[in-house]
Amino acid sequence: MEALLEPSLGLGGRAVLFLCLAIALGFEFVNGFHDTANAVATVIYTNALRPTVAVVLSGICNFCGVFMGGIGVAIGIMSLLPVELLVSSGVGAGLAMVLALLLAAISWNLGTWYLGLPASSSHTLIGAILGVGVANSLMPGHKFGDGVSWSKAADIGLSLLISPLFGFTMAALLLLLIKRFTRTKGLLAAPPKGLPPPPGTRSLLIATCCGVSFAHGSNDGQKGVGLVMLILIGLVPAGFAIDASATPEQLARTVQAADNITAIVRDHHDKSSEAVADKTIDHLGKIHHYIEGRTSPADIPPEDRFHFRQSVLLADKSVGDMVKGGHLGLTSEESKKLADERKVLRSLTDYAPRWVLVAIALALGIGTMVGWKRIVVTVGEKIGKSHLTYAQGASAELVAASTIGVAAWLGLPVSTTHVLSSGIAGTMVAQRSGLQHSTVRNIGLAWILTLPAVMTLSALFFLLFRALLG
Repeated sequence: MEALLEPSLGLGGRAVLFLCLAIALGFEFVNGFHDTANAVATVIYTNALRPTVAVVLSGICNFCGVFMGGIGVAIGIMSLLPVELLVSSGVGAGLAMVLALLLAAISWNLGTWYLGLPASSSHTLIGAILGVGVANSLMPGHKFGDGVSWSKAADIGLSLLISPLFGFTMAALLLLLIKRFTRTKGLLAAPPKGLPPPPGTRSLLIATCCGVSFAHGSNDGQKGVGLVMLILIGLVPAGFAIDASATPEQLARTVQAADNITAIVRDHHDKSSEAVADKTIDHLGKIHHYIEGRTSPADIPPEDRFHFRQSVLLADKSVGDMVKGGHLGLTSEESKKLADERKVLRSLTDYAPRWVLVAIALALGIGTMVGWKRIVVTVGEKIGKSHLTYAQGASAELVAASTIGVAAWLGLPVSTTHVLSSGIAGTMVAQRSGLQHSTVRNIGLAWILTLPAVMTLSALFFLLFRALLG
């Protein structure tokens, strides 16, 4: 954390840095009470836990989930941005990007929370990132839409689209199976007012609540990690452009990966990609130069650390473009070797310090314990026309926990809000208790409008800040 006190930042730069970090933690705090309320709605409305106990337990599980979820989703979120912005060493562009992302995302999250709408923080953040990318392409010397990773956006968009449909269908099917095979008819009845469920049912409901909360932390917590890393890399590149904890073995392996990728590109590129191949080999040569013979990242001069990161990102993007364009004639075995070497090459830049994980985990966990009631009431009372039963709560949460957990393992962001609320809606249909169409309509509208609305907000913020900051 001593890199946060980098003397070259100056008093003003340090103030801006801590302000941006506070806003990023604020986003994750809002995410906590905005999204995690979905996880506790079922245990509260089935009397499995008192509200206070439920939100504290959920907060703890969210905290733990952040540490066990890896950083695949965080890296995926960051890769949506144009590489040009990620490698820009100008403070104006980096600061405009960060402020636009944060202000657009928090504004929309707070607005939908105030209205009691279970809108998706995943949609919000992704919309903000895409808005910045599109706005950057409107700057002089750019072509509209250039630089945005539309293929990655398509993958993430597909996961955001399919996951609620999957949640709806699987929760409905699971409830139908319970109805078909259970002999405990109390599972399918509205819980007696003020009475807890039977011990076995209660344990199941508490376990599924913990599962959803843990999965939420492992998926949504990474989005906050990605935001914080964007801030640190953009404003304190000398301290955070590369992993300061890398071992001598990691540095040596990175040099070897750069050399191996150089050999593959040099030996396999076609004639039409000659210019791209030359640039790629040049970037890989710089990577070799920066770290050859170093035993620690601290041995790399501060002014070279961000240039090293630039070379890694640009080389990896060029190789990826050549692979997608079919300019490298590789066998399946050679393709796998190249993918493995690219992963090693990015190992020094695709990282997050432990203190960042702690800060995000705390913000998400504490946020879970505050302001949860508005969303809980919507999920628990306003989706279906009847009271939530034990079987409905367990079905929706079991499907949500598994769906979100698998998505985090695959490095894909999904919406806890929409997976769980869709699951509850699916159980209401399977139960034949009916849906409250006004609530379903409002959730659907929030789902449809979030991406375009936040994209517009972040684009406007970005253009404004670029004009002000230069």
